[in-house]
Amino acid sequence: MNLDHFRKYTSLLIEVMGKLEFEKIHTLAEALRDAWRENRQVFICGNGGSAANAMHIANDLFCGVAKDFGVGIRAHALPANQSLITCLANDVSYEDIFSRQIEVLGRPRDILIALSGSGNSINIVKAIETARKIGMKTFAILGYTGGKCLQMADVSIHFKVEDMQIAEDLQLIVGHMITQWLCCNRINGLTK
Repeated sequence: MNLDHFRKYTSLLIEVMGKLEFEKIHTLAEALRDAWRENRQVFICGNGGSAANAMHIANDLFCGVAKDFGVGIRAHALPANQSLITCLANDVSYEDIFSRQIEVLGRPRDILIALSGSGNSINIVKAIETARKIGMKTFAILGYTGGKCLQMADVSIHFKVEDMQIAEDLQLIVGHMITQWLCCNRINGLTK
């Protein structure tokens, strides 16, 4: 039995996790806490596995933190509404499936979290551009070189890893870290 592949995968994941940018993760956690306190919205977008992660993280923010505190964060996963996605892709363009939703729903001081392995997906780039125009705070969780999104987002959490699966693993790890941080730092029904 050859287990080398699994060992290499685990070693790379551990190596990249050893370089986590905790200060930037904490900045995102604090921004989410403040949005929660002030009843602002959080939008999360991504493609493919990152889309699934966007839905998972939105669920954790909406329901996971509500379990202990009664009310969750107003979190929306932009890839979740298949009817809306296919309508926008067909009638406008696939490049605009997230930015159009942000144009309609986003407000100044809301938050966008963009998830991308490459940081170069046009629909993610346009989402960040639109959110910034509205006056939203933008975050990106990125792999590979970080692509165009690395410099575009207000805060980029960047994992320099040339592996899509590990990049997507780390998106979810960051989401889970922040969910637990929010749950563990409770004050006045919310967090400190």
